[in-house]
Amino acid sequence: MSELILFWHRRDLRISDNIGLAEARKKTNKIVGVFCLDPGILEADDVAPARVKYLLGCLSELQSSYQQAGSQLLILQGKPSQEIPDLAVAANAKAVYWNWDVEPYAKKRDRQVKEALTAKGIAVENFWDQLLHPPGEILTKSSNKPYTVYTPFWKNWYSQPKKSHAQKLENVKGLTEKEREIVKARSLPSAQDLGYVWDNELLLQPGEKAAQARLREFCDKTIGEYQQQRDFPYVDGTSRLSAALKFGAIGIRTVWEASQEAYNQSRSDETKASIETWQKELAWREFYQHAIYFFPQLAEGPYREYWQDFPWDNSEKYFQAWCEGKTGYPIVDAAMRQLNTVGWMHNRCRMIVASFLTKDLIINWQWGEKYFMQRLFDGDLAANNGGWQWSASSGMDPKPLRIFNPYSQTQKYDPEAEYIRQWLPELSSVDTECLVTGKIAAEDRDRCGYPQPIVNHKQQQKEFKQRYQQVKNN
Repeated sequence: MSELILFWHRRDLRISDNIGLAEARKKTNKIVGVFCLDPGILEADDVAPARVKYLLGCLSELQSSYQQAGSQLLILQGKPSQEIPDLAVAANAKAVYWNWDVEPYAKKRDRQVKEALTAKGIAVENFWDQLLHPPGEILTKSSNKPYTVYTPFWKNWYSQPKKSHAQKLENVKGLTEKEREIVKARSLPSAQDLGYVWDNELLLQPGEKAAQARLREFCDKTIGEYQQQRDFPYVDGTSRLSAALKFGAIGIRTVWEASQEAYNQSRSDETKASIETWQKELAWREFYQHAIYFFPQLAEGPYREYWQDFPWDNSEKYFQAWCEGKTGYPIVDAAMRQLNTVGWMHNRCRMIVASFLTKDLIINWQWGEKYFMQRLFDGDLAANNGGWQWSASSGMDPKPLRIFNPYSQTQKYDPEAEYIRQWLPELSSVDTECLVTGKIAAEDRDRCGYPQPIVNHKQQQKEFKQRYQQVKNN
């Protein structure tokens, strides 16, 4: 009988700290990796070209990693429920292993693949890898149900012991030349081959090596000041590992252990507090992943029922101005220019622009959620949906109504207008106080080619609150 196990990669594009892959290695030394370019994902209308470029870069490095370990990563293209079973039969595999995912589409796809493999007599083994604590492990103590509020989730999550990282894949065998001829796997396409073009540099280079290097740099230089610097968008004060975690270019246990090592080596309470603040962000990531797993309806609409019929204005004109960074509010426009240019936006700015779209322009948060997914190279359904519903006040939040004032946010987090000037160079000659307060003279706006504010914040805030109360009280 064949000893070959196929390992199906999806959101775990690495050979280190990969639980499913490590489990496969315990069973056999003949392991072949496989990745399926799924049209159900690649042909959706919310795919970011930058994200495709990052994905393909990760796959290119993963192929090299498999070769160094003694095997291959095969590339398929088509419906996984057809391609994976066909490959397993052609390669005479005894089993197919993969790590679970939390998203509704992935769960449905995985059921279909498992059913097709089982029908062909091929064993299937699945594992949880992308989370420190999988769904169902962190539940409310009173009713044993999923958490819908973050703070008690964090306390329970943090108190639980964490698994150590899994062993790196080494010393394995792949397919023979004859077997490879039978399988006929595709070569890795380019982004252009798939219909996507992204010519700009990525904020984080693709692949496992770059992710590990970034983690080391962050833990060595930045994590101890994270609490003080994380909200200032002109400072490189965050880990910028979001894309690596989304695609699994780095293992979450590796990340956690690095943060714990930094915590244990820290010599001040202030530094420890900063590290714990960053660990809380890892918990936020898991909170949203658990939420989308247990409440898949979040992907389709608001968590709070009374938001279903909220009377949005949904102005196409205003939405286009928001997308292009032409609202006349400098901090909002700078953030949108950053998103459109590099495929990433600082988290503080994500909250500012989301609040502006929903509370100032009174546009449905789902419009913004989709636009983000069409641009972000780290776009993740659970995190993006969770963040947008938090900002819109439609999600899981004990304080549902929250409105950000763009100018007070600027004064607090970009007081010298450094971020604004970086992304809105046409405003570089405008006085700093004018930029951060919004009191830019009309003639200065005209001279710089910068638009007047498209709405009045105070008026829109009042209007939104009135609509909110009407909907909530009905």
